[in-house]
Amino acid sequence: METKDTLKIAGVELSSRLFLGTAGYPNQSLMTEAVVASGCEIVTMSIRRVSLDRRGSDTLTLLKSYRFLPNTAGCETARDAILTAELAREALGTNWIKVEVIGNREMLYPDVVELLEATRHLVDDGFVVLPYCTDDPVVCQRLADLGAAAVMPMGSLIGSGMGVANPANLELICKRSPVPVVVDAGIGTASDAAIAMELGASAVLLNTAVAKADDPVMMAAAMRYAVEAGRLSFRAGRIPKRGRAEPSSPQFGLVGS
Repeated sequence: METKDTLKIAGVELSSRLFLGTAGYPNQSLMTEAVVASGCEIVTMSIRRVSLDRRGSDTLTLLKSYRFLPNTAGCETARDAILTAELAREALGTNWIKVEVIGNREMLYPDVVELLEATRHLVDDGFVVLPYCTDDPVVCQRLADLGAAAVMPMGSLIGSGMGVANPANLELICKRSPVPVVVDAGIGTASDAAIAMELGASAVLLNTAVAKADDPVMMAAAMRYAVEAGRLSFRAGRIPKRGRAEPSSPQFGLVGS
């Protein structure tokens, strides 16, 4: 019988290993339907781009039964990220924060120096920090050493849909990390999510692949099953790759031999 396979972050058990973003959908109705179809328990939102007084976007009300993971998207310094995290905690009543500190606006690439500083400060201030970072095993280890509850290495550039650009690095991070690894950014389709999970990721966070799909609700369902299949495949253990053919049936005792 299959044993229970739950993801635990900062003492919180999660049955879904898919985190879904809430930005960029054609409308709020489709966004809500996609979240439901995804089966996720955690939804992310940019605290700098949402109306906390409920004017305009009503995301907070529509998704009130989900766990919110506010993020510091748009921040370019540790100071800005820290202030944004404090705002999120005050407004939403959660100490969970996805920390993004961008060093290049064109590539939306993380600024590692500022990210480490923001993580150190926020952990000391009692936040459950999930930092978005480069796919660098050393950076991921340093973030974990600082007390990050999970690390979130990029699959590839944000919104690029290029999938997992560096599977060797990602697999190494997953094998060595003392905290859960959530692959974040670059996922373009269901097979990308499955690959990330097969490499050993604890979870996948995505947004654009669903929000900008021709049918966001259908793609959200596809991502749900891809993450589940990838996780099962990782737990089952793949066969080794070989440079030659190997028959699946025995070669001895064949009729007529």
